[in-house]
Amino acid sequence: MFTGIVEGTGEVRGIRPLGSEATSIIRVPALFSDCRPGDSLAVDGVCLTITSVRGDLFTLDISAETLKRSTLGKIRQGEMVNLERALRLSDRLGGHLVSGHVDGTGIIQRIEKSERSWTIQIRIDESLSRYLIERGSIAVDGISLTISKCTGDSLDVTIIPQTASVTTIARKRVGDMVNIEIDLISKYIERFLIHDGAAISKETSLRINRDMLIRYGFGGRNGDF
Repeated sequence: MFTGIVEGTGEVRGIRPLGSEATSIIRVPALFSDCRPGDSLAVDGVCLTITSVRGDLFTLDISAETLKRSTLGKIRQGEMVNLERALRLSDRLGGHLVSGHVDGTGIIQRIEKSERSWTIQIRIDESLSRYLIERGSIAVDGISLTISKCTGDSLDVTIIPQTASVTTIARKRVGDMVNIEIDLISKYIERFLIHDGAAISKETSLRINRDMLIRYGFGGRNGDF
């Protein structure tokens, strides 16, 4: 589990295809010197397992499913990637709960620069857009961000200078692909509403509204939210 608070960036030193899978070698900053083989590491928001450590070079395996679902199948030697070590139970949760299990990819449609920040518009797959809410959380290349606007299959996020300085997001251009992980809590809520057949029929679950939420115990004593 991760928080989406990127700790630093690493340089891809090599990608070796292994059939439908791959092995990557990443040069990491000194901050990650406490990592050991078997540890989890989020690479551009994708949870990978460290298989070997040689100084500042980490080797990580990438499964066929991960290559298909994320941008890791397209990274090349010399590219920089966002890195985050796994969350410890004693850590502060500065971002939001991020599993590192990427839901899909998005495409940057627009980048607008203001005085000190950037607004980035990202188009995502229609199947993921139903999870978007304004002021909700989303992980973009492993970065915990707040959705400032969502319309149809696109969302806007704001990048502050601190985020730009410690991640790769400021290097992105229109047309670039990014990894997307939807807020974990929203997916659990949907699964509860749709798949709890003993309490909610499929027909009812597809009509999530105020009356339905009150009927199944969501809301205050008088149904107030």
